[in-house]
Amino acid sequence: MLEKEAGLAAGQDDAREDVYHRDNKRERAGQPSSLSNSNSTTADPALTRAKNCSDNNVRGVGRAPYVIRVLIALKLKGIEYEFVEEVVGKKSELLLKSNPVHKKIPVLLHHGKPICESLVIVQYIDEVWSSGAPVILPVDPYTRAVHRFWAQFVDDKLPPGIRTLRGMGGDGDKDQAVEQLSAALQLLEEAFVKLSQGKNYFGGDSVGYLDVALVSHVGWVKAAEKIAGVSILDKAKFPNLVAWAHRLCAHPAVADAIPHADKFVEFSLKYGSFTKPTINSGAK
Repeated sequence: MLEKEAGLAAGQDDAREDVYHRDNKRERAGQPSSLSNSNSTTADPALTRAKNCSDNNVRGVGRAPYVIRVLIALKLKGIEYEFVEEVVGKKSELLLKSNPVHKKIPVLLHHGKPICESLVIVQYIDEVWSSGAPVILPVDPYTRAVHRFWAQFVDDKLPPGIRTLRGMGGDGDKDQAVEQLSAALQLLEEAFVKLSQGKNYFGGDSVGYLDVALVSHVGWVKAAEKIAGVSILDKAKFPNLVAWAHRLCAHPAVADAIPHADKFVEFSLKYGSFTKPTINSGAK
C-alpha cells in the first residue's frame, strides 16, 4: 500500500482539536444535530457522547496526507475529536495495539474501537455520522464506485512521483517523475470536468470523497515543486484543478488541516525519507 510511504511528522504544535457545534434543541430531543456556523467560538454543552472529544481519537501526524484526509472528514462532519501526534522513529504502545496488523497511521479510535486505513476511515466517518451532517460519499452506487476508483488512482499515481521530486526515490529520474505526475493530473483534470458537472467540487456543490482524497496530497505537491524547482500544478495546463485546489484549500474544513507548503518542505529536510525503518508509517 502506498500509504506505507506516508510520513510521521514532528511537533506537538500540529495537534488540533476542532469543535463544530450542534443545535441544543435537537440534541436535547435526542435527534441528530444540525451543523452550526463553523466560525462560532462557544462550545455547545449539549454535544452528545457520540461526538465527545474523548470518544474520537486520531493517532497520526499532521504532515501525512493520509492523516490529513481523516481530519478533513471529521471537520466536514462537525465531529469533535482529539488528535494525538505520533513521534518520528517510535511507535506508541496504543498505535501498536490499535493497528497490530500494519502498525501504521492513521488510526481512528471511536469509543475505543480502532479503524485503520485512511480511505476506510473516511467511509466509516461518513456512515456513522450520516444524520444532520454533509454527505461525503455519493449516494448513487455507480457514482460512488467511480469516486472510489479515482481516489485509489490518486493514491497509486501521485506519491511515487512526489517522493522522487523530494529526492527520496533513489536514482529516480525527476523529469520522468514530472511527466508521470502531469499525465495523472491531466486525467484528473478531465475527471473533474465530468464529475463536477460545472460545480465547485468533484462532489458537486459540496466537498466529497474524491475531493478529500486528492486535496490531502496538495501540500506535498506544492512542496515537491519547491524542493525540485519544477512546476507541476500548472494553471495553464490544469486550470480546473488549480482553481479547485485554491477553492478547496480555503474551505473551513480544509484550511487548518493543510499547512503551508514550506512546512512540508521543512519536514522533508528534517526527516528525509518516509521509508526509513525507524519511521515505517502511513497507511491507507
